[in-house]
Formats: sequence, structure tokens, C-alpha cells
Amino acid sequence: MPPAAPSDALIAESLLAFWAEAGVDGMLLDEPFDRIEAGKILPPKPAPPLVAPAVRPGPVASPQPDVSAAIAQAQALAAQAQDMDALAAAIAAFEGCPLRFEGAASKAVCWRGEPSAPLMVIGEGPGAEEDSQGLPFVGRAGKLLDRMLGAAGLTGRALITNTVFWRPPGNRTPSPHEQLICAPFLERAIALTQPRMLLLVGGASAKSLLKKDEGILSLRGRWFEWRSSDGALELPAMPTLHPAFLLRQPGAKKRAWSDLLTLAERLDRPDRPA
Repeated sequence: MPPAAPSDALIAESLLAFWAEAGVDGMLLDEPFDRIEAGKILPPKPAPPLVAPAVRPGPVASPQPDVSAAIAQAQALAAQAQDMDALAAAIAAFEGCPLRFEGAASKAVCWRGEPSAPLMVIGEGPGAEEDSQGLPFVGRAGKLLDRMLGAAGLTGRALITNTVFWRPPGNRTPSPHEQLICAPFLERAIALTQPRMLLLVGGASAKSLLKKDEGILSLRGRWFEWRSSDGALELPAMPTLHPAFLLRQPGAKKRAWSDLLTLAERLDRPDRPA
């Protein structure tokens, strides 16, 4: 006689015991639900639509200041100066450069040295010591520059100035617009003193006078031709490293020294006969 089939109650009890051993201790639904079978007839859930990432607007370039009026005023004042004293007075009276009212604590810082010197050294802008004394390159960087010029045999043979004549706030690098405003005075100083060549000290000076975008480490030690705005005057010009940079990076002094020796050799080279 075949054994009797287990009752539904025994089957349910056996399943409950199996689930309990497997760790199942609760039910999600009151009624059983066959998800496999339901998946055959329910449409798949649509994928969420692709949303393009938001594009952040880039930085808006600040409008370039209009310095044409200030440049025209500087040109007119510079053209009237017939000697270096008159030019210094014109610079002192000029109010078109914003640096005069932003960073400077004292009068304009024009130049030092002999106006008849064969070399003009052009730096970037006055610092705190220069602003205090009213003379360019008189701080630590200036003392180093003087020692280097002396070692190269150039003591007393250089007129030293900057691309701007007032201290930028916080000793920052002068902006191209500030240099443009002061450029007519600097160009007039070159025309009045007639140096044989220019030594451009630092990247801001080299870029401004040579109209170059390269960095000073690329420009230094190379000869360029500086031209006046009217094309009437051309001078050989050599960029070199700023003494302030050399104070921070003493290992670079060798390169600046090489630049000075090259310049001094050309300065002392006899002129070719006409």
C-alpha cells in the first residue's frame, strides 16, 4: 500500500522550518507574488532621459581701460622737455598714471646715474626703498645690480631707470597699461641721453620695450633691436634677469653675469669705420 501524501499543513510547516533555518523571519507581502511571471508581461521601466550637464559660463574678461587720453597727455609733456631736468619736472607734474595715487607714498622715482652714460638700464618699477628715497634701484636688488655693474667694468657708465615712475601697490609688477602711459617719458629720456645700448632688467621691462610675449628665461642673453614709436631711433637691447630674482635664486647669477659680460664686450668694441 503506497504511503499517504503529506498534507498541506505538513508541507507548509516544512517550508517554514526551511526558511527559518535560512534566516528568513518576515514576509514582504501578505499575498504571494510571482515576480518572474509578472516580468514576462510588464513592460520594462523606461530609462531616465539623458540630461546634458550644465555648462558653467567662463570668466568674463574685464574691460580694458581706455588710456589713450593719458598717453596723449604724456606724449605732449614729454615732447616739450628739452633736457633731463625738464623731463623729470614733467614726470613729477603728470597725473595721468594711476600709480601716482595708488602705491606711491612720495614723489616720482625717475633715474640715477650719468645722463651721458653709454648704457641705459631699465627695470620694472620702484619698490618701497626706491619710493622712500626717490631713486631707482637703491634697495637690496639695487645694491646687487651696482656690484654686478662694477664687476663688469660698468660703474659710472649706466643711467638707471624703470618702465614706470611710481611704486605699484604691494610692489606688484606694473601692468602693461601703466607701462604704456609712462612709455612716452621713457622714450623721451632715451632720445635725450642717446645711449649706445639698453639693458632690460626683468621680464616686465623686456616684454614692454621689445613687444614680446616670451618669458625672461627665454629672452635673456639675446640681442634685440629696440625701436622708438616713430621709428627714428634704434638701439641694441639685451634682456637679463632681475636682481630681485637673483636674490631668490642665487644659482641664476651665473647666467646674469654672462649677459653682462656679453653686453660689456659689445659696448667696448670699437666702432667700425664708416
